Amino acid sequence: MSSAVTSPVAKSVGPLGTVVLRGVRPLGGAPADVVVADGKIAEIRPAGATVELPCYGLDGMILLPGFVDLHTHLREPGTEDAETIASGTRAAAAGGYTDVFAMANTDPVTDSPQRVAAIVDIAARTAACRVHPVAAITKALAGQQLAPMASLIEHGVRMFSDDGKCVDDAALLREALAVAAQHDVLIAQHAQHGQLAGDGQINAGPAAERTALAPWPAVAEETIVARDAILAAEAGAALHICHASTAGTVDIIRWAKALGWPVTAEVTPHHLLLTDELAALQDTRYKVNPPLRRHADVAALREAVLDGTIDAVATDHAPHTTARKSQPWCSAPFGMTGLETALPVLAHVLTEAEALDWTKVAELMAFGPARIAGIPTSALRIGDPATFCLVDPNAGRTVDPAEHRSKSANTPFRGMWLPTNVIATSIDGYLTHSTEAFEEAKRCDAR
Repeated sequence: MSSAVTSPVAKSVGPLGTVVLRGVRPLGGAPADVVVADGKIAEIRPAGATVELPCYGLDGMILLPGFVDLHTHLREPGTEDAETIASGTRAAAAGGYTDVFAMANTDPVTDSPQRVAAIVDIAARTAACRVHPVAAITKALAGQQLAPMASLIEHGVRMFSDDGKCVDDAALLREALAVAAQHDVLIAQHAQHGQLAGDGQINAGPAAERTALAPWPAVAEETIVARDAILAAEAGAALHICHASTAGTVDIIRWAKALGWPVTAEVTPHHLLLTDELAALQDTRYKVNPPLRRHADVAALREAVLDGTIDAVATDHAPHTTARKSQPWCSAPFGMTGLETALPVLAHVLTEAEALDWTKVAELMAFGPARIAGIPTSALRIGDPATFCLVDPNAGRTVDPAEHRSKSANTPFRGMWLPTNVIATSIDGYLTHSTEAFEEAKRCDAR
């Protein structure tokens, strides 16, 4: 098996050096003084021990592993007016992410080793986090012929997806799964049956009926999820379901897992919080694919997150320019930004469910995604890389896209108060994001 292709990190605030993170709570547990040295976690001491080293006073801050996003659209090359690798990864770092998987629906499509190499090259010069290129399953995302998967795998690609489009052809998807099984790589499917979804614009049901917009029915997602789970089981290939959005999809995933089939799934923060009642307002901030669903679907997705049926929270960060999103509903593109709001939204959802557990957050946003993607992550133990984010659990704020690092402002959470804030992110002991609150913590006088 070839090693995974991953960009190095080009842009950072600077090295942490040898310091003590004083009073932090690893995975939300008991306070500790964490010593960082040579890019690693060198020591974990009882909180309040004598400190002989430079330190940051971070009492009560939550120390979590760096987040991994399985589903990011960075738009470069092709749509740099909406996002670039530089701006998108700055947004990722501000959200606590150290690794993002960049989807293939760029222009040109990432469907050849040369195009993968081009993305890695741009990221190596401009990125604020590690970028893992996702290659297309089919050439030009056309759904007609497989991309050169074997060659792409040889060049380090570990994940394939036509996201934004579904591989609707069952025979072609079966062929892709056979290749994936042979090489132990991941197929990530955007589940949208073309004939059943049609030109759907909004969730089928009362919302569609009130607006007279074309309906996007749940069965169009569920049919593909069921079909592909069966095909994955036959091939023995790892199948990942992108942005699960319906109660029926949850049931199918739960069934597939009960049979021991190699199926994993992600959910987006917006599908955990927002419903089609908002989409019925026809504000294009709420236009997304798959569409926002019913309250019952949101409840089922939340239950699936809590019981482990859903393996990961992924952003489906899909930036668009204000001009494009300002068009009438049917002309405006699908998609929402998400990298800078994912953690606060998840914390809000878990708090509403009276189930906020920072170990669970780490599983959904770091450990689970890393395991699915087959990349290493820090467990925040002595000797592990100093790859982490620091979260202030009490720094709630109102979402203002003008403060975001993304070039695009199409967040559905604008004006919403959300809890928590990422105050710093580190990769191997190099800060990739740092807030004023973190810099002020340098004034640690407990020596």
